[in-house]
Amino acid sequence: MTAQTPPEASTPATPHDAPDAAWLARLVGVALEEDLGPAPGRDVTTQATVPADETGTADVVARADGVVAGLVVVAEVLDQVATRLGLAPATVDLRVPDGTRVRRGDVLATIAGPVQVLLVAERTLLNLVSRASGVATHTRRWADALDGTGAQVLDTRKTTPGLRALEKYAVRCGGGTNKRMGLYDVAMVKDNHVVAAGSVAAAVAAVRTRFPDVTIQVEADTLAQALEAVEVGARFLLLDNMPPAVLTEVVAAVRAGEARTGRVELEATGNLTLDVAADVARTGVDYLSVGALTHSSPILDVALDLVPAATS
Repeated sequence: MTAQTPPEASTPATPHDAPDAAWLARLVGVALEEDLGPAPGRDVTTQATVPADETGTADVVARADGVVAGLVVVAEVLDQVATRLGLAPATVDLRVPDGTRVRRGDVLATIAGPVQVLLVAERTLLNLVSRASGVATHTRRWADALDGTGAQVLDTRKTTPGLRALEKYAVRCGGGTNKRMGLYDVAMVKDNHVVAAGSVAAAVAAVRTRFPDVTIQVEADTLAQALEAVEVGARFLLLDNMPPAVLTEVVAAVRAGEARTGRVELEATGNLTLDVAADVARTGVDYLSVGALTHSSPILDVALDLVPAATS
């Protein structure tokens, strides 16, 4: 697929809900401190070889086909670097929005300003964009595999520590859906919780008593467990490691009772691969949960190319 036509500069570059700005600022600050040392930090190579008053332009370029995400960090990285160095801020011209399919060689953004700022920001900027774009690219493969089935691909909490909001944003950019953000927003009753509480019913009741405002999801390994969870009020089931034949049976049984229980959302999870994605979706589940979107996606190769100064 060819890359989309670059939008005009005024076109919003974040068609998906971007991570919170304050969170992004903290993330970038930590990433820059890793590279430069404690604030203001230093880049001994760039600051020794590039005059502080030299200005230039650089392109952020895709080195492989994929789906871009993470361009929302570019301006923040450049702004923080400029502040650390005491130099003028760089400008950013985003050529494509996050979520765009791109081809090798496509320019994703053009940045201009003090060359020291551009080069000091380079690795932090590329690390974040490459990581997010890798997640978006992998997610897009799953979304394409499920296209037309009615099922959606979900992420999990198997994220890189410190990068969860960015990686889940990248999943959205790739056409996927976020599950819960953490342990605080949705209750997920799994096998160990059932063991600790004594039963599915006891675990669900305990959550309802302590945290009545949260949604409750329940993991089930068998048809009997799935029906038990529905009977105690669960309206979202994780159907764990079930082959398609068993999933089909469970889906049919749960759907048969929905006139009485109301709608129950069903998620297939555990050892899913792209090869079986469509088969699993055809069982009638609403979601396929794929931890690999965030724990095993390779980066998308993205580079920063400094434009040579014009010669007279």
